[in-house]
Amino acid sequence: MQPSADQRAREDILDAHRAYLSAMDESDTKALDELLDDGFTLTHMTGYVQPKAEWLAQMRQGRFVYHAIDEKKTTLDIDGDTARLVARTVTDATVYGTRADWRLQLATDYARKGDTWVTLHTVATTW
Repeated sequence: MQPSADQRAREDILDAHRAYLSAMDESDTKALDELLDDGFTLTHMTGYVQPKAEWLAQMRQGRFVYHAIDEKKTTLDIDGDTARLVARTVTDATVYGTRADWRLQLATDYARKGDTWVTLHTVATTW
């Protein structure tokens, strides 16, 4: 029995999410560039909305270094060709020279483009 379209969508989005976190953890800016929409933005817990190119450049410069991302809880809501995934993580990262375990809630929006789910933007807050 084949999975339903909704189940396939859930699996595809969760796979995209895991690839996103893995690329962050591995500082793989090339993979992130491919995974994230060209208009992707990351809203930091400070409220700063950072364009993809700037974030990836700062990762390459060592201003954002992700050492480990421990996913604690994830929820996913799909509405047609859009979805919102909310993940609570404990992220071991060095940000502008300060290393800490950051309790981050990452609210990430996805959109289906053809057969692929694309990461549109993420808003990071604390929990």
